[in-house]
Amino acid sequence: MLEKIKMLGISLVALTLFVSTSVWAASSHQGLVVEAGKGKLTMTSMTGDNQHTHDVAADAKITCEGQPCKLDSLGPGDVITVTLDQKDGKPVVTEIQKTKGGMRPPMGS
Repeated sequence: MLEKIKMLGISLVALTLFVSTSVWAASSHQGLVVEAGKGKLTMTSMTGDNQHTHDVAADAKITCEGQPCKLDSLGPGDVITVTLDQKDGKPVVTEIQKTKGGMRPPMGS
């Protein structure tokens, strides 16, 4: 009986780790385009600070207002949501969604 409880406990821990690793693998954030092209995306937060650059996967899914588009279709000030995932141990953009206005922070934030 004790052996069955141990096996159940180990199985639950393994399942929890497997599921949580899958959830943690991808993350998304929203911001403004500074520059995009040649496999790179430079962006800021929605308030225009925290400028940073991401590598963009060659097979990244990129949409502009719901329609497929290319990385170099994005221009300065465009509101985007990017999804990052790990490829070869490095974070890389796997999806970019350009929206008309996106969610803007409340005034005074």
